Amino acid sequence: MNNQLLDIASGQVRQAADGRRTAWRWAIIGLAVGDALCVAGGFVLAYLLRFFTDWAFFYAGDARIGFYMTLIGLLVPCWVALFGLYGLYNPRLLFGGTTEYARIFNACTFGLLLVIVLTFLEPNFVIARGWLLLAWACVAVLAIGWRFTARRIVYMLRQHGHLVQRTVILGANPEGRAVAAQLNSAIRAGVRVVGFIDDRLPPGTEVLPGTPVLGPVTAFEAIVIHAGVDSAIIADTEMVRERLPAVYGAMDALRRLDVALAPGLFELLTVGVQVREQGSVPLLGLNKTRITGPHAFGKALIDRGGALIGLIVLSPLLALVALLVRLDSPGPVIYRRRVVGVGNRTFDAFKFRTMRVDGDALLTPELRQELSESGKLQDDPRITPLGRFLRRTSIDELPQLVNVLLGQMSLVGPRMITVDELRHFGRWRHNLVTVRPGLTGLWQISGRSTLGYDERVRLDMHYIRNYSIWLDLYIIYRTIAVVISGQGAF
Repeated sequence: MNNQLLDIASGQVRQAADGRRTAWRWAIIGLAVGDALCVAGGFVLAYLLRFFTDWAFFYAGDARIGFYMTLIGLLVPCWVALFGLYGLYNPRLLFGGTTEYARIFNACTFGLLLVIVLTFLEPNFVIARGWLLLAWACVAVLAIGWRFTARRIVYMLRQHGHLVQRTVILGANPEGRAVAAQLNSAIRAGVRVVGFIDDRLPPGTEVLPGTPVLGPVTAFEAIVIHAGVDSAIIADTEMVRERLPAVYGAMDALRRLDVALAPGLFELLTVGVQVREQGSVPLLGLNKTRITGPHAFGKALIDRGGALIGLIVLSPLLALVALLVRLDSPGPVIYRRRVVGVGNRTFDAFKFRTMRVDGDALLTPELRQELSESGKLQDDPRITPLGRFLRRTSIDELPQLVNVLLGQMSLVGPRMITVDELRHFGRWRHNLVTVRPGLTGLWQISGRSTLGYDERVRLDMHYIRNYSIWLDLYIIYRTIAVVISGQGAF
């Protein structure tokens, strides 16, 4: 069967795969050229700021334009090479998340330290320290700004089908279907799931709309070639044990194929893994990775400061909305929602009331069933006209800034869970209550109300495991764009 499939692999499929690889090569070249220009521009800008401004904290120094321009010419390729060593030209690490920006910052910092060490080793090699510090800051800011702009360009190209990987999912189980649905809905991710590989369903079975089973795992290599696949995601943990050797064998033959493992929903833990050996047996040790120490202090500082500034700046809007809610329908202005916080401690999360007080009487048995299963109603008759606008713009959640100020919530975190919703999360709830729920989070920028419980768990677990200040700032920025567009709200 493998030979037959290999024989029908068309030249058009191979040509398309080669075209995608060529497009990626040009994208990487473009990134490198842009990085080089930003590095050179940052060094030159730092030179101008250091030697041609009257800033009081800089003493007069020798500009030596020839020396510094020669030095810049030598440092630019070294800086670009550092970017490469930090994985900034690896397609698997680009155009998503915040680690790309953190890598730029780390590469620039390491480059600065290397130059400082060089000045100590060679006393005759004298460089203005003010220029070095300014160069570090200017290069980092310009390079991060360029990568941010490049990411926007790539997102536009992906809307038209460019720089998109063709992927297959190994395993049509619930985990595999959830991964496929999430990837296909996130166009910016640049991944198109073309089908599933599964032993339990016959080829042609449509697992998701437009995403069929392509064949069994034994035909993995042939399917990858015939379908022009660039990457594969293993989503079935049972399959990992039984079929992974066959997949590894195919990886040797298909050297350009990228294979990744998707964490099963039941295996998602908020712990770090450390390899250790005991009695010549390799073991994986689990370490708790809660937000502690300096990270906790920095997050608390941003939360309390941001909440206080937000309440002060938005106080006129909050007063206006409170008045409108009071005039719109009878009932209290603020709705108190009982939710679960850190350590299973419950508290009242504040929201502007968006429903009629007697709204429950409007629910039919069918709507009550839908509400019980999903926790949301897409066409909820209880919501007032003003409430619908407040929800679409997320203005109804602004009173939760008080919860943030009180330390019950965070500006960014997992989505809050009500007491009634706990039963939907089962064993995962113990991990979800290790950090404070957020006013916004990955769920807010990935679909908001359209997400199911499985997707919510995946996103919240990813946030808890990969927390950083950079990630919080990125989520806050993306939240503004999502709220303005009204994406996924109802």
